[in-house]
Order: sequence, then structure tokens, then C-alpha cells
Amino acid sequence: MTRFDLDDDSVVVIVGSGAGGGTLANELTQKGLKVVLLEAGKQQSTAAFVNDEWASFSQLAWLDKRTTSGSWQVAKDFPNLPAWVCKTVGGTTTHWAGASLRFQEHEFRARSTYGDVQGANLLDWPLTLAEMEPFYARAESKMGVTRTNGIPGLPGNNNFKVMYAGAQKLGYKECHTGRIAINSRPRDGRPSCLQLGFCFQGCKSGAKWSTLYTEIPKAEATGRLDLRPESHVLSIEHNGAGKITGVVYADAGGAHQRQKARVVAVAGNSIETPRLLLNSASSTFPDGLANSSGMVGRHYMRHMTGSVYAIFEKPVHMYRGTTMAGIVMDEARFEPSRGFAGGYEMETISLGLPFFAAFLKPGAWGADFTHFMDNYTQIAGMWLVGEDMPRDTNRVTLNADVKDQYGLPVANVHYDDHPNDIAMRGHAFAQGERLYRAVGATKTMRTPPYPSTHNLGTCRMSDDPKLGVVNKHGQTHDIANLFISDGSQFTTSAAENPTMTIVTLAIRQSQYIAEAISKQEV
Repeated sequence: MTRFDLDDDSVVVIVGSGAGGGTLANELTQKGLKVVLLEAGKQQSTAAFVNDEWASFSQLAWLDKRTTSGSWQVAKDFPNLPAWVCKTVGGTTTHWAGASLRFQEHEFRARSTYGDVQGANLLDWPLTLAEMEPFYARAESKMGVTRTNGIPGLPGNNNFKVMYAGAQKLGYKECHTGRIAINSRPRDGRPSCLQLGFCFQGCKSGAKWSTLYTEIPKAEATGRLDLRPESHVLSIEHNGAGKITGVVYADAGGAHQRQKARVVAVAGNSIETPRLLLNSASSTFPDGLANSSGMVGRHYMRHMTGSVYAIFEKPVHMYRGTTMAGIVMDEARFEPSRGFAGGYEMETISLGLPFFAAFLKPGAWGADFTHFMDNYTQIAGMWLVGEDMPRDTNRVTLNADVKDQYGLPVANVHYDDHPNDIAMRGHAFAQGERLYRAVGATKTMRTPPYPSTHNLGTCRMSDDPKLGVVNKHGQTHDIANLFISDGSQFTTSAAENPTMTIVTLAIRQSQYIAEAISKQEV
């Protein structure tokens, strides 16, 4: 097991081991750089994962204190859980469903395409699809995404077959079992999917791509990765010239350690990343690190979401098979005649009985609710995920009145739905219900957004330093040796699930960091 000295200032320190951090760690070590990877959570394994929703939630989820505000539904239903992300080695790649979709060209040019959407703060990405394509290809190969590189799609379970039949009735053309980073056949030393139905609880077979057992072990094999679980980073430090010099973290025993660094890359997700920058304020950076623009924490996006469930006369058993191996992509197009900018995906989803009861209609009881619970085996379900409008008022800030276990202000997540999100959700609900009714659904139910979502923005990319936090390489405008390596970078959310784009950006960023170090630019 590789260990670097705390005073070794030649290392790259990465905060967070998920899609961005874990991938970046492997890419940098393969390029010959020394990396210290700090993860706040414990290290689990495929053997340790439990196929039980409640037990798995306690094992993997980030349960540290957070607060929330705003008019969004989650603040009413789950005020202490504004976002369901993970605190474990591998981050939320242990929990994600595996959907791996490229962004579309127009989504990189949202401001130019959609125009001035009132109440939104749209900005074009400083990147284009053409620039991203070769890195998308590398990510698809690395992750083993189905329907790319000659990899066949996953089989369709009953939940998908119902979706497919309804999609055909409605005339949809792009419906299949998805582009999923779950092995449909053995690959990369991992087996094919066993169709256990517990994709969100940690994949016990290892068929689903996760940095826990792909990127991180490969990085460790180079002898250049120092992985430190249960290492919660408290602050990032700098010298008098404003250059980052290292981080302070609390180890498993609660003792504070100071790790020096040549470069620091933060990949703590779109809530903890801005919180760390804001909690690292100093006399040189009184508003927090990389925050001369005042944009750190702003433009929090979580995608337009919601679900539709439908009861059928015969059993569906939606919980059997891969959770999200089913998608209708037709509505992800840009067509403002529908009454909103951007588009959305329709993806199969299933929840076990405990979470189904908790999320179906939070706080509800009565005939409708019990009817759905009684008919659980005869239900099909879909998750709706669409482009969320960035707003500078939707933001992550510090709540000085509430402290975490280390005495630091916790993150407050403030969010209000944009009218575009509301219009899109209404359209998506209606189409989801139409799809199911077209194939004989006896009853449908719309469910509000879950706390489990895609957390994006808060340190967005921009060409203009006044309009964002990082440049097109995830390098902060203010500090040359400080990088952001997660979904915080996203300028806009697009309609697609974000994980593969986070991985793609990490691959691209690793190339830039390695070159910058070799040229003595950082």
C-alpha cells in the first residue's frame, strides 16, 4: 500500500473518489504523477454491499447535516435530505444506475440556442461537442458503455417491455435498453449483469462500472496512488501569493492532518465542493476560494425530475432486472413549441417496497396510496429527467447557525423551480401517462421529485472569469493550481444523466494537469 509523506509537496491531492475524483486519480497516476486521494467515507466492497434498501442507505449515503430552503417540493418532503449522494470510496458511482449518455450539440450552446430565458442565467459552455467527442469515446470504452464499441445492449426486463410497447403506440422512435455502464457480457475482468435488481445498493457482482473497483485499483497498481478513506477535508490552504499549498483533513480518529500539495482538485459533488471552497475563506480570499466572481455556490441545478407509475391487470415485477435499462430519448430534442426550452428523457425505474412507500407520495395515506401499495407487483415505473434552468438564486451557501461534527458551517441548499421546469414536468407527466394508458394501464400516479437526483453547477465553467468559477479545463480562474473535477463544473445541465460527462471531463482534465505540471505552469 503506497503512502506519501504529509510534507511531500509534489503530489496532486484529489478530494473525493467518485466519477470525477476516482477517474482523475487513475488517469494522473497512469501518466506518472503521484496522487493522494482523500475520501470522507469508508471503503466498502462488492462483498460488503447489502441487497437491502434501508441497510444500504445507511451504509453508503452522505448523512452529515445539511439544511435546505426554497419553494421546491423536496424542501417540504425531505428537509434534512436535499440530495441523496454517497459518502464512501467510489462516491455515488456505487449508487448510480449506470445510464451513460452524451450531451447533444445544442446543449453545449444553450444560451445561443434557447435565447434569453427570463429568470434563468443561461450561458454557453466554453466547450463544444466536437472538442468533447474524442474524450467521450475514451470514457465509453473505459466504462464499457453498452451500444458503443460493439458492446450489445442489456436485455429488457418486464418494466422495459411495457415502456417499449407504449413507446411504439405513441410513435416514439428512440426506445431501447439504453447506453449503460453495466456489463452485458464479461469485460475488463468483471462479469456480466446478473439482473439482481439492486443497482442502487451497490453492485454485488461488479458488473456496473464504479471507481471503487475499476479506476481506483488500477491507480493503486501503479504504486503512485495513496488512497485515504475516512479523511474528511476541512479546508484548503494557500501561501501569501495565493497559491494552494495543501489541505487540512480530519482522519478516521478525528485528528487533523495537513497534506501538502502541488495541485489540489476538488471532486466532492456540487454541494460539498462549494461548501469546501467557502469554508476555506481567508484574509486573501475573504469570500472563499476561487470566488472573486461571487459565483461559487450559485446556479445549483438538479435536473427536472418526477416519476410516473402505472398499474396493470397482470404482474410486471418492475424490480426484477437492471433498474434503468430502458429509455425513450425522443423528447430530449429542442422543440420550444412544446412550451419549454430544452428536453427530457424517460427512463425505467423501480424502487423496492420500503423506498416505494416513502417516495410514491410522501406523507400520503388513503385509498389511492394503499391501492398502489397493494398492487406493487403489477406496477411499471419511469423516471423523468430533463434540463434544469440555471438560476443564480438557486445556490449552496453556508449555514452559520448549524455546524457539522467538525464545527464547520453546513451547506444550505436553496432551490426554486423555474417556470420552464414546471412546464417541462407537466408535459413529461402527461406523456408518461399517455404511454402507459396506451398499453392498458388501469391507473397512473405522478410522483414528485425525489431527493435522489443529479447535483450540478455551483462552480460553473465560463470563458469570462466574471461569469463563472473555472475555465474549460476545470481550472479555477483565480488560482492556477486549484481545479474542480466534478459536476460542479457544468455550465448547464442538459437533459442527459451526467456521470459519463463528468468522467469525460476528468479524462480531459488529467491531460491538461499533466501538461501544466510538466511545463512548470502549476
